[in-house]
Amino acid sequence: MPSSDPSQSSQSSQSSESSPSGRPSPSGRPTPPEAPELIWLRPERTGRGPRPAHSRESIAAAAITIADTEGLDAVSMRRVAAALGAGTMSLYNYVPKKEHLLDLMLDAVSGEYRLPPEPSGDVRADLTRLGHEQLAIFRRHSWAAALVLTRPSIGPNALRYTDHFLGVTAPSGLAGGARMEAMALFNGFICQFAQYEQTAAAGAKWQAEMVGYLTQTAMSGAYPHLAQAFATAGPPPDPDRVFDRSLDRVISAILAPAAED
Repeated sequence: MPSSDPSQSSQSSQSSESSPSGRPSPSGRPTPPEAPELIWLRPERTGRGPRPAHSRESIAAAAITIADTEGLDAVSMRRVAAALGAGTMSLYNYVPKKEHLLDLMLDAVSGEYRLPPEPSGDVRADLTRLGHEQLAIFRRHSWAAALVLTRPSIGPNALRYTDHFLGVTAPSGLAGGARMEAMALFNGFICQFAQYEQTAAAGAKWQAEMVGYLTQTAMSGAYPHLAQAFATAGPPPDPDRVFDRSLDRVISAILAPAAED
């Protein structure tokens, strides 16, 4: 999926006793190693002490429920803690910061893919099925598509999806790097389509005004190609049929041989 640079939140101590990770400070006391930035590099539990009251899975599920009903902006550590009956500060023992919570949410959503044990060998058919399943997930979780485009998802479930995509496209003859690029194109199209659907559904008045404006503009004669397209467009198409046609074009582009750099 499209990636973005992870935010840097590590803080360096300004104390005279601070030193590089693991080395003795001037006082002779070692500085604790810096915690990994990625949540996936942090153990969920150390194995010592009593069993935790919550888990990453339950925390992600509570956050997803809030996002599904009220939108992603409603998700906060305080709201999630309240949904779990926990103190807000205690939640930071499981999820050190909000960005980690988003990572857990995305990976939990990625776990909804019903991937077959092995690809069928028919690349186009397998990608078509995968595309429809991804759109269905984004329709269930309207906040997820925008988040995928702005934050990498590399948790266990996302890696399972990635491995499946690479297996599906292996018969195409494309090299591994080209198949990773194809996955970014594939996922990006479906994210954008899902976002367009959500915008259209949420702004019926805006949608109607846009159609009226473009129709009026096309009739002005200043945009002949636009006018021709409108004249032959017919009634508004069914969104599922538009998705089918567009997905087929994207898959064709993915499978087409490209000029080597």
